[in-house]
Formats: sequence, C-alpha cells, structure tokens
Amino acid sequence: MLPPPENWTLVTEFVLEGFTGIHEGHLPVFCFFLVMYLLTLMENSILVLAVAMEKHLHTPMYFFLIHLSCLDICYTSLTVPKMLAGFGSPSGRTISYSSCLIQLYLFTFLGSTECFLLAVMAYDRYVAICVPLCYQAMVGHATCLLLTGGSWLAGFLTPALPIYFMSQLTFCGPNVIDHFFCDASPLLVLSCTDISLKEMVDFLVSLAVLLVSSSVIIVSYTYIIFTVLKIPSLAGRHRAFSTCTAHLTVVSVFYGTLFFMYVRTKVASSVNLNKIVSVFYAIVTPVLNPLIYSLRNTEVKGALYKVIAKTK
Repeated sequence: MLPPPENWTLVTEFVLEGFTGIHEGHLPVFCFFLVMYLLTLMENSILVLAVAMEKHLHTPMYFFLIHLSCLDICYTSLTVPKMLAGFGSPSGRTISYSSCLIQLYLFTFLGSTECFLLAVMAYDRYVAICVPLCYQAMVGHATCLLLTGGSWLAGFLTPALPIYFMSQLTFCGPNVIDHFFCDASPLLVLSCTDISLKEMVDFLVSLAVLLVSSSVIIVSYTYIIFTVLKIPSLAGRHRAFSTCTAHLTVVSVFYGTLFFMYVRTKVASSVNLNKIVSVFYAIVTPVLNPLIYSLRNTEVKGALYKVIAKTK
C-alpha cells in the first residue's frame, strides 16, 4: 500500500460490515449461514469419500468431481467462519490489511480454478460422447493430472496482477467494508486514490477468465448436441445427454452469477444486491453442487448409500 498524502491516516485494518446491520432476525441469519456451512462440509466430504471408496467410480469424470468438491469446501471455509465470528463480537469483524488482501487473493484463486475445472469437465464430456473410442487415449490418468494441475495453476496465477494493483492503492478511511468478505468492489469504494486503472485490470482479467473457460464449455456442448442429435433412438439420445445435465446445471448457476458480479467496470452498483448474489455463489452453490451431481447420477447415489450404511 502506498503511503498516504500528508494529514491523511493510513488504514491498517478493515471492519467487515457483513450482515450485522440486520438487527431483527439476527439469530436466524446466523443459524442459516452456520447450517449452510456445515451442510457444505458434510455433503462434499461424503461425496469425496464415496467416490474414493468405490473403485468403479475411479474414472476421469469423478476424479474431476472430487476436485470440484474440494474447491467448494475451500471456497466456503474462506469466508463463512469469519462472517460467523462477526455475529459474535465486534472484534470478530476486524481484519488486517494484509489478511484482507490474502483473502481476496485466495477467493479469486479458488473462483478462477473452478471456472477452469468446469471447462475441463465439459471437455471430458465432449470426448466421452463425441469420440468414445478415443476416450482412454485422450483422457487418461496423465491427462487428468495435467488438466487438473493446469486448472489449479492457472487459477493461482489469475489474481497476481489484480492484487498487485490493489496493493498500490491508498486507503485512508473510512475502513468499513460493506460486505461479508474482502471482495474487490467494496474495497475499491474505500480507496482515496484513482481506481480507474485497477477497475480496468479487474474487468479485463475477469473477462479473460470467463471468456476462455466459457468458450471451452460452449464449444464442447455444441459438438455434444450435434452428436447426440445424430443418435437414431430417443432412448440413446436421452442416455447420452443425461450424463451432462448435472454439469450443465452447475455451470449455468455458477457462470450466471459470476458474469453478473465481475464483468463490470463500475463499483457503485447496488451493495445489497452484490451481497445477495455473493451469498448465492459463495455459500449456496457449494451446498447445491453435490446434491445436483448425486440426484442426477445413479452411480453416485449408490456409492453414497453404501457410505451412509457403513457409518451406521
């Protein structure tokens, strides 16, 4: 952070406003987020355990699904515990400047990784449906490791430039972030220096990640649709496309909220609307993902039943 001009006070910590402004229904809101967090941990952990225990699920599709579940656990754990601490005491809402930047970096890293991983999963479905005879050769063990490793690496590098430009801004008060975590938009509102370059960098980086990953998904599903339509029997078409419905549902929810949140150049948008949308993709979506994949997949449901039976 650059030194402030003369007579300005340098901000060394921020206060996360979160949802503490809700005086009526304070306890129900806390309980809601606590239950959602515990459900996220339980559902995704059980899904990972079920896939790991069933040898017939040791395929590329479920290998990618394990990584998606781990991402969802990390995604929620990065924001919700701190938000819940803020309900308990004012000190729980404070976060240092460096911790705030680290949280923003990790949140952007995990979100970008999920974008790339969803694109990889779309490619996996394309190969499985469009060129099934080449599936083992094109999506083997080494390829799976390369694709997932590349997704994590690309996601890790994505926030580097935006965080660097954020660190060059000066914050000299007020220091209250009207959000439940250190997101870029509410942070920029608090800066006392020109943020136009930072806004442009955020927009371009976000747009690049979303366009690259969504382009892979769109192209993959375009080929999938044409291939499925060529299948003569209705039952065959339904069986082929049913393997994609869970992934399509997750992609629609995740990308829809991300396009709304981050492909914008103005920070003066509705803060309350930003909070609601952030809750949806950062807290609600990680709860829904394992349910979507479980309810739409008989193999996963069977594995889950076995895991639950063994725990009794």
